[in-house]
Amino acid sequence: MDCSEPDCDRPAAVELHIPWAENRLVCAPHARVLGRRDGIVADPLPDRADELLE
Repeated sequence: MDCSEPDCDRPAAVELHIPWAENRLVCAPHARVLGRRDGIVADPLPDRADELLE
């Protein structure tokens, strides 16, 4: 499964739980940026945890 961000073809590694919108599956770089916003919870996908270390 690919990252849900536009123009990104990296594999999804994190599910973002967003209170004001639908949850999104994103790659590790996008999770690092988007997960800093207040209220968003970043939940690593179990089978993709190794990508978070890169």
